[in-house]
Amino acid sequence: MQLQHINLDQLKTTKINVRKKGGSDVDDLIPSIRSLGIVQPLLVWPNCEGFEIIAGQRRYNALKKIALDDGEENTAQPVPCIIMDDGDDAKAIEASLAENIARLPMDEIDQYKAFAALSGKGLSPSDIASQFGVSERLVNQRMAIANLIAPVLDLYRSGDIRPETVRTLTLATKAQQKEWVRLYKSDDDYAPQGRALKDWLFGGQHIATSAALFDLPDYKGAVVSDLFGEEAYFSDIGKFWSLQNQAIADAKERYLAKSWREVIVMDIGEHWYSWEHEATPKDAGGRVYIQINANGEVACHEGYLTRKEAQKLQRVLSGEKAEKPQRPELTGPMQNYLDLHRHAAVRCQLLSHQGIALRLAVAQIIAGSTLWSCEADPQKASNDATSESLTHNKAQSAFIAERDAVRDLLGLHDEEGETLVAKKGEFWRSADFDTVFAKLLKMKDKDVQRVFTFVVAETLPAASAAVEVLGAMFKTNMLDVWQADQTFLDLLRDKEAINTVLADIGGKQTASAHIASTAKVQKQVIAQYLDGTRKPAKANWKPRYMEFPMRSYTRRGGIDAIDRYASVKKQYS
Repeated sequence: MQLQHINLDQLKTTKINVRKKGGSDVDDLIPSIRSLGIVQPLLVWPNCEGFEIIAGQRRYNALKKIALDDGEENTAQPVPCIIMDDGDDAKAIEASLAENIARLPMDEIDQYKAFAALSGKGLSPSDIASQFGVSERLVNQRMAIANLIAPVLDLYRSGDIRPETVRTLTLATKAQQKEWVRLYKSDDDYAPQGRALKDWLFGGQHIATSAALFDLPDYKGAVVSDLFGEEAYFSDIGKFWSLQNQAIADAKERYLAKSWREVIVMDIGEHWYSWEHEATPKDAGGRVYIQINANGEVACHEGYLTRKEAQKLQRVLSGEKAEKPQRPELTGPMQNYLDLHRHAAVRCQLLSHQGIALRLAVAQIIAGSTLWSCEADPQKASNDATSESLTHNKAQSAFIAERDAVRDLLGLHDEEGETLVAKKGEFWRSADFDTVFAKLLKMKDKDVQRVFTFVVAETLPAASAAVEVLGAMFKTNMLDVWQADQTFLDLLRDKEAINTVLADIGGKQTASAHIASTAKVQKQVIAQYLDGTRKPAKANWKPRYMEFPMRSYTRRGGIDAIDRYASVKKQYS
């Protein structure tokens, strides 16, 4: 069996439900479900149109009634369910769940305390969920109560505020919670609840001057004070964010100057949960998270790793082999894109270095290589966009033209296949040895050298250290054969790297102004520099990824081309 959240509209009752009678009487369940949600999962099994409920019909009917009462036409809300396998005993499972649920405190605060105690002993949310027979999602929801201040918890315990309000307040900052409690206890003010509370928390239209990281005299817009002058607000939100973003960028630079390995600037409104992270010293790889709230407040969480990263670190310290970076700077498709373009440029230049090509061939004969079984590199793209982009590479076009010329020299016009040398797996291709050898015997030395050089270039492996070494040796300039295209931008996904690319092409001031912008917006600005809409900070801009040797934009590592070159460069110095 497996636990899964299934939309309400995918569930339906069945005649073989464990409960035979009383499934429609749900009035006693509705208050509990509204308060705590579905604590005990439904038992279901799949059918052709969704899932049939084996146990949990009353909970299902209660959920349908709640959706109807709330006026929700779309019933696609997730419900925790256990999907039964063939041979599972429904009654036994239901009894086991009931026993586990009976041990679970029925107050949200008590549930949080129970879960937090187990979390403190090292249990993960998944482990806690399994122990009580509840969903991992419910565990995470209860753990969020850790964000609440004591006065809010007191109001909930006394029954003064509803559970929905408590849940919404878990998303608020400590300062917002204190202000909300003040409003609630005031005889003259109104404390928003329900949907109004979310609007109050995340509207972003009332940014207090106390949220500014910058010096207030730098702000040239108007400031609005309340009637008592206790707080003031920025009237020009755009000017505020322009100055705030620059201050955030400066804060990031200060952290990096203090030798923090990594500083992550979170998206505006993105939440940071302490229970998802573990405190980790700077010298052990801890990073800084800069959290930006919708109300302009900024919080810097120093010295943390995610729980998963911290666990990996402990395994490494105990002697286990280090794993690859969890979040490499470049995605696999992006590295494939770069490998193919760099490969095309280097092997095209190899055509002009016949002596080096001969020595390269001899080295491969002696030591072997991944392709020296006379197989042409397939130049296999990981997606259609990269394949299409490669057709516009000038080096690729020049190489194809040289292939046609070599075919003419050998008289192999009618041979099938895209490449001169067969690719791996093309067993059906077999040029006649005697025909080719006899032709070569009659050719001049310079023509034989030309054919030989082409064959060596066609069997040069893409994504290999040889490409990196030759590119550095030739001082290959990718701008001669390639220009940044939409595919390059589409495959660039890492937000930190994107912001540094923006600084590289548009200048540090532009990058700082957009440090909190989404990756999509920042890439749109980069595209404007590339198409001439904006004037770039440097002429003939070339990304570090297209340099030989390649350079990165972050300190995280995980770029194969850089690692390949680093592993062999000492041998060529």
